[in-house]
Amino acid sequence: MLLTHWRRSRPFWGGLFTILAGAEICALPLAPLEIMLQQGVAGIPSVLMGLIMIVMGLSAWFAPQYRGLAGIVTTLIAAAALVLSNLGGFLIGTLLGILGGGLTFAWQPHATQPPPPKEHAHEDATHP
Repeated sequence: MLLTHWRRSRPFWGGLFTILAGAEICALPLAPLEIMLQQGVAGIPSVLMGLIMIVMGLSAWFAPQYRGLAGIVTTLIAAAALVLSNLGGFLIGTLLGILGGGLTFAWQPHATQPPPPKEHAHEDATHP
């Protein structure tokens, strides 16, 4: 019950897809050291973009008031990863990032319903 309330009080699915996208983009260039040395500077943007996306997903979970910024930054980085990072994690990372950024940006907290006025309850009690 407590976990369900926590999950529903923040953009949980947007944050989850954003974290998965960041992990996908970040994990592909993290190969053994010999391959990383052959890659050179090309692997650095992938790791940085993946880490930023993971941070944006975590901020959507733990600071939902910044969901707008996190959603926009996630979508922009996912689009940039398509060009700068192995086709955005072989398109999987880019698609997950765009989906996560959109879900994070679009999430709205539930508005609390005000209680009904007591006048109506009093009128019903006096009139049979």
